[in-house]
Amino acid sequence: MKSCLIQCSPLASLVCLATLLHVPMASAKVTITRTNYHGWPNCYVLSNGKVEAVVVPAISRVMQFGFVGEEGVFWENRALDGREVNGDLLVWAQKEWVNFGGDKAWPAPEGDWSAFTGRKGWRPPIAFDGWPADAQIKGQSLVLTTPNDPFVGTRAVRKVELHPRDPVMTITTTFERVEGAPAALGVWVITQLKEPLGVFAPLTKQSVFTNGFMLLQQQPPPDLKVEDGVLSLTRNPKSPHKIGLDGDTLVWIGEKHALRIDSPRVKKGIYPDGGSSTEIYTSPDPLPYVELETLGPLKMLKPGDTTERKNIYTLRRRAKPSIEAEARDILR
Repeated sequence: MKSCLIQCSPLASLVCLATLLHVPMASAKVTITRTNYHGWPNCYVLSNGKVEAVVVPAISRVMQFGFVGEEGVFWENRALDGREVNGDLLVWAQKEWVNFGGDKAWPAPEGDWSAFTGRKGWRPPIAFDGWPADAQIKGQSLVLTTPNDPFVGTRAVRKVELHPRDPVMTITTTFERVEGAPAALGVWVITQLKEPLGVFAPLTKQSVFTNGFMLLQQQPPPDLKVEDGVLSLTRNPKSPHKIGLDGDTLVWIGEKHALRIDSPRVKKGIYPDGGSSTEIYTSPDPLPYVELETLGPLKMLKPGDTTERKNIYTLRRRAKPSIEAEARDILR
């Protein structure tokens, strides 16, 4: 390094020093490009040259995340390409939920939805999953803002960012209470992923659950197992399953790629679904996906109050011969 600094010009010396010390150069940056995506206009692609994220404001989702030039890991319902939800409240009240896929945010607890919407059947409040979001480029971030939900009196603001060099995406979701009486709300982020070879979650050492997890549906996944402090399962094509955990981390592993999602649990926070801060849902056929879900603590919000949840998505290519070895390497 000494001879390099002596022989090089000042600018070349700076480049040489940065290379030797692995100092990031100013050329590392994130680009945001407007595009059409599978029939939806006015979409955005965020890229750092290694990974890219696709955002579709028309359906208020981050629809895809993957390495540049390779297949992404999020599940998309391609039968619904280019489709939008009818936002008329009377139509919404009569129709069932439309499952586009991707990554989205809903208000928790789920069990309180009908009290807000007056709807007997299951369906997320319309502004959180139906109405389009406003998209604004702010520096190297893209910010999605939903309208104020007419039922919940709250809007969602989601800031999507990529690390300038690493295969990492961060989504910060903020719920802003706009109107209505004080209500206990939490941020619930749902990421739908393609058919996995395995889904893994480390169990906390002092779990609030007897076995380190709890069943949120009556029957456990048929291949659910816990070994050396790590829970694992796969998708059952015949029936749905859902479990709750009180950890920070979930891992999805596919044929070529693996995704880790981190969202820190707040100490002494009051969590929905029996105390769950992370959840795993597996969908039966004909929709072959799984959901890795994170939940924030419930917070009593009055107009003007906010609550926030940050999710970090780390993508990597498969490097280990077995999915168990891959998962444990990711969780180190």
